[in-house]
Amino acid sequence: MRKIILNVAVSLDSYIEGPNGEYDWCFDDQDYGLTDFFKACDAIFIGRKSYELIMRTDPKMFAAMKIYVFSDTLHDPQADNVEILRSADFKNRVEEIRSQEGRDIWLFGGAELVEAFIKKNLISELLLSVHPVILGSGKPLFTNIKERINLVLLGAEQFSSGLIQLRYIVKP
Repeated sequence: MRKIILNVAVSLDSYIEGPNGEYDWCFDDQDYGLTDFFKACDAIFIGRKSYELIMRTDPKMFAAMKIYVFSDTLHDPQADNVEILRSADFKNRVEEIRSQEGRDIWLFGGAELVEAFIKKNLISELLLSVHPVILGSGKPLFTNIKERINLVLLGAEQFSSGLIQLRYIVKP
C-alpha cells in the first residue's frame, strides 16, 4: 500500500500561509530534502486553490507526477496528468489510488484538504518543515480538529538555517 505523506512548510506558530496568503517566509536557500522527496513520490493530492496557484506560478512544477485535484467546482484540469476528484467519492477513490502500484503520494494541501485527510485517517506520515519564524496570523495548518491524534516521532533533522524537519506517523 502506498504511503500518503503530508509534506508542508509551517511557521513556529503553526501557520502555512501568512495573513495575506503569502509564502515569502518559507526558506529556499537549500534543498531541504525536497529532491529526494520528489523522487520518492509519483503522485500528488492537492486542493483546488493550491492547484490554481501552482498553475499560475509554476505550471511545470509537478509535470512528472500524477496530480489529483480535490474539487467540486473545477471542471477543466488543464493537463493530461491531472484528475479531478469530487467529494462524493473522496474516500473510496483515495483508497483505490493508494492501493495501486506506485511510489508515495504527496499530500500537498491546502488546509481544508489536510483536515479532511486527518478526519478520515488517511495520512500515513507527516513531514513538517518548521521554519524559525512566528507569523502571528495567517492560515493555520490544523483547523477544526476536535479529537486528539497521537503521533510517533520517526526522526528530526536540523538545518543550518534553523529550519527543523519533523517526521511523524499517526500512533496506531
